[in-house]
Amino acid sequence: MTERPPYRWPDPDRDYANGAFIPGAAGYPPRWTEVAAGFRQALGKRADLDLAYGSSPRQKLDLFLPEGAPKGAVIFVHGGYWHLFSKAHWSHLAAGPLARGYAVAMPSYTLAPAARIAEMTAEIARACWFVGTRVQGPMVVTGHSAGGHLSARMGCADIPVPVARVVPISPLAELGPLMATEMNATLKIDAGEAAAESPARHPLRDGVSAHIWVGAEERPVFLMQARLLAEEWGCPWTADPGHHHFSVIDGLADPGSALCRVLLDGL
Repeated sequence: MTERPPYRWPDPDRDYANGAFIPGAAGYPPRWTEVAAGFRQALGKRADLDLAYGSSPRQKLDLFLPEGAPKGAVIFVHGGYWHLFSKAHWSHLAAGPLARGYAVAMPSYTLAPAARIAEMTAEIARACWFVGTRVQGPMVVTGHSAGGHLSARMGCADIPVPVARVVPISPLAELGPLMATEMNATLKIDAGEAAAESPARHPLRDGVSAHIWVGAEERPVFLMQARLLAEEWGCPWTADPGHHHFSVIDGLADPGSALCRVLLDGL
């Protein structure tokens, strides 16, 4: 766990400092990377890697296929506050939906400062359309943290994508408070983008179902963000007992987990 900053109020940087409140936080990314690489190797020919859904270098996705014809597709959008990580860190989280018979796509997208958040939203929408040309059946979009934000955007009324369900995990649903953080020097969120790109300020699109998921042991602001989106959309939300910001995604790897049931049983 990194050194915890002393409490003061207001302190938006402390509010969003997940790793400072998670024991052994620095060890998570290398473990994710190692396990994900092993998963891709073990899946063999059922892992179709680096499919280009656009022309930019990071507009690529990995598509993992179940045994037999897919029932539909799950898209997982990675987090990292819109400026960290890639699809390569999370492959193992496809295990749960794959075992349930669903194909799983994991896109990378252009990160800040090379792209604004609105551009990332457009890239994930493009990835959804691309996956729809490859896999028949209902499409569910999920994602974690900043990826939770982008997955939530796929359920908003202003984004026309062929999505049946969204399950944002620990989503950043209201971007306004992030304008006061030091990381906004990289993200460059302004009032206009906060208004346009905050899922909580958009209605849920007709015909799309939603469930918001968050760890019960997360920072208070993430619990607030999850509840805010659920209230604005009028959809259920779950605070998963015993889980913090880095462990809340673990259930995706288990086909019998409560998270996988929420992801797929609502179709």
